[in-house]
Amino acid sequence: MGDGNYDRTLREFCIPDYILVPGSEVRSVSHVPACPVIVFINTKSGGQLGGELLVSYSTLLNRNQVFELGKNAPDKVLQKLYATLETLKHNGDNFAAEIQNRLRIIVAGGDGTASWLLGVVSDLKLPQPPPIATVPLGTGNNLPFAFGWGKKNPTTDLQSVETFLNHVKAAKEMKIDSWHIIMRMKAPKEGSCDPIAPLELPHAMHTFNRVSSTDKLNLKGYHTYRGGFWNYFSMGMDAQVSYAFHSERKLHPEKFKNQLYNQSAYLKLGCTQGWFFGSLFQSSLRNIAQLAKVKIMKKGQWEDLHIPRSIKSIVCLNLPSFSGGLNPWGTPNRKKSIYRDLTLPYVDDGLFEVVGFRDAWHGLVLLAPKGHGTRLAQTSRIRFEFHKGAADCTFMRIDGEPWKQPLPKDDDAVVVEISHHDQVSMLATPLCRSKSIYDPSSPSDDREEDDSSEEEPSEDWEERRKFGAAETFKYPDGIDIAQVS
Repeated sequence: MGDGNYDRTLREFCIPDYILVPGSEVRSVSHVPACPVIVFINTKSGGQLGGELLVSYSTLLNRNQVFELGKNAPDKVLQKLYATLETLKHNGDNFAAEIQNRLRIIVAGGDGTASWLLGVVSDLKLPQPPPIATVPLGTGNNLPFAFGWGKKNPTTDLQSVETFLNHVKAAKEMKIDSWHIIMRMKAPKEGSCDPIAPLELPHAMHTFNRVSSTDKLNLKGYHTYRGGFWNYFSMGMDAQVSYAFHSERKLHPEKFKNQLYNQSAYLKLGCTQGWFFGSLFQSSLRNIAQLAKVKIMKKGQWEDLHIPRSIKSIVCLNLPSFSGGLNPWGTPNRKKSIYRDLTLPYVDDGLFEVVGFRDAWHGLVLLAPKGHGTRLAQTSRIRFEFHKGAADCTFMRIDGEPWKQPLPKDDDAVVVEISHHDQVSMLATPLCRSKSIYDPSSPSDDREEDDSSEEEPSEDWEERRKFGAAETFKYPDGIDIAQVS
């Protein structure tokens, strides 16, 4: 870093040791960085890319502001940092106050890793929660794509990382809704109904776990589980295939080295599990209506939500990015919106969109211009009341993290409820696809789009065709469906 201009650029992001390392000598610092950052990297994401990014960020920045998630718990890191900042501020350190005011977080990993950090920041109730930028280092990369950070894995050389840092400095803050999930069931007479996660998740089930006996949500005689999401919650066949894929990758990691193999493996698992050919492989697949009664909150009252019997997967969507950057809600035309009392989907309006899919073939319509799933509802709360004995388990997924959820056979009171929790701050680039209700650049409600597919394919269509639907719905080039069995 001998180039003076190079050093001057990087000092806008660096934090001195006396703030990062408790007990260090307090120094007088003349220059306040414009964009001080804390960086968290999941080195298990993106093959070798995570490790390479760790080296690059540690080279460009103070190594004490770059953390490997496998070795450093983010909640402990942030608790210690903010405790130090508060102490220094109390002692009259104005520099520490400016660091806290300007602090931004960078997280590199998949969607699950990004959600982990969002959950940590939300749970810590920090005095000034820092906004978060996401480096797309996973497979689907739905969260980064929704805010303009792309969905392809990044290059890791020093120049590329410096460019990304400058994008973080220029990014605008955007509030997004966070959603709370509670699942409650009678304590099973035998066995366990705790969630079963794919083994390779390093922070498995941080988003959904059983509450402690002292938690106010705990009820005597019941098991209560809680979690949260920012992008989506899904239940049904898409989560089942995702779970199978993650489990298979854990058993045979040496096979999952490139995107084409991953997509073909997903396709094969989708077929054998019935996501493409349910009648051929599993005639007893449960649709959502067989599994549970669904209710939504409308004007302060619970109302039954009709779920067509063909729907095998249901998605509660907060951001316009699912299955590798696709938007399953699409854009209803104005007449349909008025008739069904639908509003434009914003990420901070206190509502989420509920979409259903019959199978993977249905999901493939998302690849077409104006394609969408079955629009079921817009709501601020939803309840799934499981039918007694309908199944011994189901599969669920939160922001890219799937799990198998055992269900008690003798319980007619199993309920999952999703409600609005809070808001967190994301960092968005000019390429951001998410829309804020407070952003004047967001579209108005005088929509003229319809649901037809008669327009010529756009450049966006070409981009989606190549890179979209990275997991659940992508039908990879070069794969012969006749060879899948």
